[in-house]
Amino acid sequence: MRLTTMSDYAMRLLMYVAQHPERLCTISEVARAYEISEAHLMKITHQLALAGWLETVRGKGGGMRLAAAPGDIGLGAVVRSIEPDFAIVECLTSDTACQLTGACQLTSIVNGALQSFMNYLNRYTLADLLAPGAEGSARFQPVTFHKRPVVAAG
Repeated sequence: MRLTTMSDYAMRLLMYVAQHPERLCTISEVARAYEISEAHLMKITHQLALAGWLETVRGKGGGMRLAAAPGDIGLGAVVRSIEPDFAIVECLTSDTACQLTGACQLTSIVNGALQSFMNYLNRYTLADLLAPGAEGSARFQPVTFHKRPVVAAG
């Protein structure tokens, strides 16, 4: 299983904003900090705001801030709000055309693994992603992420 880039960027964005609680953060500064497209971050910011994780302020001097304390933002809930679906295998979709539906145990096994994964994420919050003392600390530097190297298909 692999989470989408949107979930990865959503976590980065939330971490960045959590590290700057004293002010509003802008999409452009987060994009520069992590070398991510502003257009992509705009979509993610919108989704996070709709889900209630971010509060956005429009206009000159606007930006975003967390809508809840980092300890109240569960990682499992954030991932569920960002990921489009968790159909890891075709038989987990509602409109499956699999001829084995009902005749094999793959669906229940994969579904159990997915539930274990989500339950594990549910044990953690945004606060767990931050360095000790990072929340509210003006001296803390943002976590640095590096771009993943692109591997050519061989």
